[in-house]
Amino acid sequence: MERKKNYVSQVINMTESYKKVLIAEAANVGSSQMQEIRKQLRGKGILLMGKNTMMKKALNIHKDSNPKLAALIPHLKGNIGLIFTNGDLKAVRDVINNNKQEAPAKAGQVSNKLVVIPAQNTGMEPTKTSFFQALNIPTKISKGTVEIVSDFKILDIGQKVSQSEAALLNLLNMKPFAYGLVAKTIYDDGTIYSPDVLDTSEQDMFKVLQEGLTNIGAISLQTGYPTAISVASSISAGFKDILAISIGTNYDFAQSKQIKEFLKDPSKFAVVAPKEEKKEEKKEEKKDTKVAKPKSPEPEEDGDMGLSLFGGDD
Repeated sequence: MERKKNYVSQVINMTESYKKVLIAEAANVGSSQMQEIRKQLRGKGILLMGKNTMMKKALNIHKDSNPKLAALIPHLKGNIGLIFTNGDLKAVRDVINNNKQEAPAKAGQVSNKLVVIPAQNTGMEPTKTSFFQALNIPTKISKGTVEIVSDFKILDIGQKVSQSEAALLNLLNMKPFAYGLVAKTIYDDGTIYSPDVLDTSEQDMFKVLQEGLTNIGAISLQTGYPTAISVASSISAGFKDILAISIGTNYDFAQSKQIKEFLKDPSKFAVVAPKEEKKEEKKEEKKDTKVAKPKSPEPEEDGDMGLSLFGGDD
């Protein structure tokens, strides 16, 4: 009884100290493997195992002071462990993903992956041919040994392993399965989401958010229902309508007066153009002076001779 009370107190203390919880499935995980995971989690998180009923009891007791914990309770099912952390959830998830141990196939277990036997020379004696034929695996005799002609799918996801399949995989020294903690659900200060979210970059999140805002704005404008996203476009469209009415009538307002003046005298649009051209000419002249050498001044006599041709009197 005292042990149960201590465990409940431990769970409550964890929920008070940590805001994030990674719920991990712990099927087929040995004690030595669990110790290694705990060791690698040091400084990143704390792994807590126990009965689901005790975990739920602790959370039910503490949810009055922290109502957010109610979201965590429905996910406490199956053979699971809780990893408490205030740090990077992706780092915690990577620790448990990197701690997998290979395991041979056992008769009666359900395959959690697609298992394919690659084409190979098995090194087995020809007397083993009937063993392969029983499983419909194409073989031939090569150099006095059994050779698998082509890749053969022996197990599918969700398929129950038979005695013959387990025996063959063991004879081929294949360990098709890998076991360890599997991240199932994440609790983050009251929010529940899938661990797949941890693989989403900030750029991906921004893209999804941008697409969502665009869709909301389009729906708002189409239905005429104003939102914070669509209000700027609605105001812009309304201003254009009012401006069009003002231009077509004698009604004026501050923003339309200048537009009307420009429409009455389109030449006002071109006022800026000469100034811009002069600026460009000056820039070109400056560039030319940097490249070309300055010419020596001509004698004053030549200048007088040029002017006298126009018949000017002194």
